[in-house]
Amino acid sequence: MVNFVYLIGDKQSRECVVVDPAYDITEILQIIDKDEMELTGVLATHYHPDHVGGSMMGTRIQGVAELLNQKQVPIHINKNETKWVVRTTGLAENDLFKHEGGDKIVVGDVSVTLVHTPGHTPGSQCFLVEQLLVAGDTLFLEGCGRTDLPGGNPSELYSSLQVLASMPTQTIVCPGHQYSSLPSAKLGDVVATNHVFKPTSQQQWLEWFGH
Repeated sequence: MVNFVYLIGDKQSRECVVVDPAYDITEILQIIDKDEMELTGVLATHYHPDHVGGSMMGTRIQGVAELLNQKQVPIHINKNETKWVVRTTGLAENDLFKHEGGDKIVVGDVSVTLVHTPGHTPGSQCFLVEQLLVAGDTLFLEGCGRTDLPGGNPSELYSSLQVLASMPTQTIVCPGHQYSSLPSAKLGDVVATNHVFKPTSQQQWLEWFGH
């Protein structure tokens, strides 16, 4: 799957949050300890087990449930993802902090804006940190998230991609998977080269990607 797990932190306060912890929770916590940081929260881009843990194709993937067994921290999700995260992870709804798009999470002096980008799933969200966009499965450097899984919606994904494309071109896109040779790239380069931005209307997008 070549998943990316991101840590966002403030070197002065030593606080950090983890984006999409999955697969090896102990190793993730060990990296945080080695960096002498304190984990204060989880940011979840969406409910799929390879991002938050749960059962996937008959295999149990470690994720937020296992993390909470070792460290009690808030799990920040978009409100539209609530039932999906509960079903996938087995967490109780009161374990989750439900947000609207545009909400901000503060990590020390670092501000993280939660950008609601439905389409891959109903509550998919990206995280904007200064000039970095942690894009989850909404946008890859080559391609975008699929819409044929439960909760997917191609029309909503088209609109979400237009929102991301309107951000400053120097924004660095940090995707949820490395499905390209580079791990990250400037948004302007992604928009110029990624085929998902070629359609010039929603109708054309749906003709190309709406199946």
